[in-house]
Amino acid sequence: MTPPTSRSGPVGVGIIGAGNISEQYLTTLARIPDVDVVVIGDLMAERAEEQARRHGVPAWGTTRDVLAHDGVEIVVNLTVPAVHAEVSSAIVAAGKHVWSEKPIAVDLASARALLDQAAAAGLRVGVAPDTALGPGVQTARRAIERGDIGTALSAYTVFQTAGPDAWHPSPEFLFAAGAGPLFDMGPYYFTTLITLFGSVTQVSAVASTGRAVRTVRTGPRAGTEFPVEVPTHVAALARFESGAVAQSVFSFDASLVRAGVVEINGTGGTLVVPDPNRFTGDVRITRGPGEDDAPHWEPVAPVGLGEGRGLGVLDMARAIRTGTPHIATGDLGHHVLDVLITIDRAAATGETLLVGSRAGEVRAVPLDRDPFAATL
Repeated sequence: MTPPTSRSGPVGVGIIGAGNISEQYLTTLARIPDVDVVVIGDLMAERAEEQARRHGVPAWGTTRDVLAHDGVEIVVNLTVPAVHAEVSSAIVAAGKHVWSEKPIAVDLASARALLDQAAAAGLRVGVAPDTALGPGVQTARRAIERGDIGTALSAYTVFQTAGPDAWHPSPEFLFAAGAGPLFDMGPYYFTTLITLFGSVTQVSAVASTGRAVRTVRTGPRAGTEFPVEVPTHVAALARFESGAVAQSVFSFDASLVRAGVVEINGTGGTLVVPDPNRFTGDVRITRGPGEDDAPHWEPVAPVGLGEGRGLGVLDMARAIRTGTPHIATGDLGHHVLDVLITIDRAAATGETLLVGSRAGEVRAVPLDRDPFAATL
């Protein structure tokens, strides 16, 4: 935790990376009065200019321009995963706090080095996904903490599709080392599970690769074949500090799409959590079938406000001003990466493996938090 800053008013934000995901961040951050996006940078300065003009950001340029901007306190790192650690390290070296898209890095050594560098500099690291800060997961968290389903015992999660080669015009990177369904979608599901159950302590897994070669099926490159470098179906078992266990499937090999499945089983019922890739959604509980043998559902009243990528940036901005902890910390991002890497290794070796890191406390979003209020 860093001390409160001497500055007041909205927290200045710079963005590095003007690709597709920047559109979502810029749209959300423009609605939040406690932050002010002052500059956008990209390897292609013209792309940064295009986004800046579209969203009314006053300055644009390269990465260097963002790092040198005196009005920037937080830099949002939206570069490709392979350079997340390198760019985040440069941000810290420039004296700025960093919010990184997931993952924090592609290897644990780089992630640890970044966290150590930031701690030595008295700067913060925050890591996506911030969907767990939305009303969907926060409502589920409070239902579990109230004992709405008794003692939470286990979780069942599923993400399965036919794969992004069905819709992405250039899907090769999603089947390359460091990607696949586990590393692409796993951060959403495990960030949610860790928010609900605490840190993961051990994992086991099996994995397979359905096809060694895939074909681009849409866009101008349709028909182009490319190699598959990673498992495209992963089934994992995890144990948490709380004693709860989880069974998770991540697959690009299924014709039947089942995405966003998160079910928490307790001694007094089953809680259905909204899609962890989204901020909102209905939370429901069933305690067994009704008279027609179909599940009888009880809605859980939602709590909290806000959706859109950027809620984590806001949470960190307010925490910087007040000197309080932020929620989606670098330690949480490091732990999620550790869990995914350990699952990958467990699948390759056939062993049950211990997870060495811990996320630390993952705080709940205060019930009265309004992201769209001016508080600074």
